[in-house]
Amino acid sequence: MKKLSFLTRTSFLIGGFFALDKGLAFLRSIIIARQFNLSFELDAFNVANNLPDMLFALISGGAMSMALIPVLSDYLATRGRPAAWKLFSRIANLAFLVTAFFSILIAIFAEQIVRAEMGIAPGFGVEEQNTIIALMRLNLLATAIFSVSGLVMGGLQANQHFLLPAMAPMLYNIGQIFGALVFSPSEPYSIAGITLPALGLGVYGLVYGVILGAALHLGIQIPGLIKYQFRWSPSLTIKDEGVRQALKIMGPRLITMLGIQLVFIARDNFASRLEVGAVTALTYGWMIMQVPETLLGTAIATAILPTLSEYAAKDQWIKFRETIEKAIRVMIALTLPAATILSAGLLPLVRLVFGFDVGGTALLTWTARAFLLTLAGYAIQEVLSRAFYARKEALIPLLTIFLRFSLYIATGIIVLNYFPHLSAAGLALAELAVVVEAAVMLSIMNIRLPTRVTALPSLLRGLTAAILGGASAYAIALYLPGGAVITAIIGMFVGVVIALPIIWKEVRLLFNL
Repeated sequence: MKKLSFLTRTSFLIGGFFALDKGLAFLRSIIIARQFNLSFELDAFNVANNLPDMLFALISGGAMSMALIPVLSDYLATRGRPAAWKLFSRIANLAFLVTAFFSILIAIFAEQIVRAEMGIAPGFGVEEQNTIIALMRLNLLATAIFSVSGLVMGGLQANQHFLLPAMAPMLYNIGQIFGALVFSPSEPYSIAGITLPALGLGVYGLVYGVILGAALHLGIQIPGLIKYQFRWSPSLTIKDEGVRQALKIMGPRLITMLGIQLVFIARDNFASRLEVGAVTALTYGWMIMQVPETLLGTAIATAILPTLSEYAAKDQWIKFRETIEKAIRVMIALTLPAATILSAGLLPLVRLVFGFDVGGTALLTWTARAFLLTLAGYAIQEVLSRAFYARKEALIPLLTIFLRFSLYIATGIIVLNYFPHLSAAGLALAELAVVVEAAVMLSIMNIRLPTRVTALPSLLRGLTAAILGGASAYAIALYLPGGAVITAIIGMFVGVVIALPIIWKEVRLLFNL
């Protein structure tokens, strides 16, 4: 048997742990959904998470860590690990202080942020807004922990260590599950014959679970720091050459992540003006789409970033282009049939898993299907954005995210004013703007490279597999006698069997990235 390439092994490692993480995320969501249903409390929790999540993504989880990996990889190759860890300490110290500062500002001005017409929840009543304000302030504690933990992930990945960073999100979900099972319920909860105590904190218990999960997210990575001989330095300066290099990438990345998070803020703003449950339907619909997107898009993109950074640093543009092209071909050919086949069998699975009523089940199903239309766009965008950061061309993702944001806002306003009956599904469709963003990024990348990235044959095979596999899955789920869940699963299995031979060339390519 041919030996798997390093990038393939790394992608499978990350994808495997991401799969476990998504399984835990679904378990967490099922537990929470069955406790709170499509209620205001659950909408409030989801809305309250967004601004702290944005702060984490901007300062550590997105901007700083993405800027850190290319620079830290360069230091490891040219100056050694002690110098690299000293640079890491300076960036981590800066990230923590900046996060703490903005967390304090958000806590002080939380009321205005929530209640303002252009805020995150103007459509809710005063009592509901008060709950969101309290939850958001509490959630900032987790953000402070993540300001360090997110950078630790980038530091370990720069050392080509992916195991513990891949495990960290699982621990985050375990913390949240503990919060849902122990902190939130008012009565003891039995699971697998074990009776758990109940603290009766209600929706606030979910936030305490988030804080616990953040602490576990950081704790699981500490052995990795020890393995690679990390030594913390209390230094704080922007005069260091490496810090300045990271900041040059971080500035545009910071604004790029702001644009990404503004899409989520705008989405909840729009959804708060629709029916109760629209925010939660968008949150869970997004989560369903994120399962295949994370296993393919995020896993592969995460694995190839250090390698792309190395190729760019050495001006090995042929290998750089080949790596991007392989990844995009795999993304296109696998995500298109995955989206249609999953959409075909989704309804009975949503009904079984979440336990919503007929209306809630239909709302979530159509919202998830709308999000699945964006799957290929998100996966390709993940690869291309990292390719630009590997080249230290952070301005391109900055420009394209605001193109996406503008398209999303325009489409969301149209949905809200002219098609409100589409509800959350209409707002999910507005995120097809990411397909336009990915196409523009690919066009610009082709201008930068000596030869173009081509994926048309993979696109045609992916579309063919999507049509035949999706149609077969839907027909079997609809017409095969038997229970709805069983026929849906059989239909999706048959759809996969039909699609695989069509895209087999890309499946084989996945094993040799």
